[in-house]
Amino acid sequence: MINVLIHHEVADYAAWKALFDSAYDWRRKNGERNCRIFRSAGNVNDLTLFFEWESLEKARTFMASEELKARMAGAGVKGAPRVDFLTEVQSIRRSAAD
Repeated sequence: MINVLIHHEVADYAAWKALFDSAYDWRRKNGERNCRIFRSAGNVNDLTLFFEWESLEKARTFMASEELKARMAGAGVKGAPRVDFLTEVQSIRRSAAD
């Protein structure tokens, strides 16, 4: 499992989200296992996406694909996204008992 962190700005969150949601099966077929979407507290169009991907190879291939670039442009992504491939070193989960 590999984690992928993407940061980019979009022209209109609602329009971007509709296209993002319509690509669920396509992303899943290409190795996506989980996704979390975050928006900047001061700008609803400034997004950070945190994915879990099946493998580093599949994640790199998907992120470099011309189809993804075209879909992102069609969804209103502004400029080139920042993409980081990450492996988890440690996870700490807190509970009310802590």
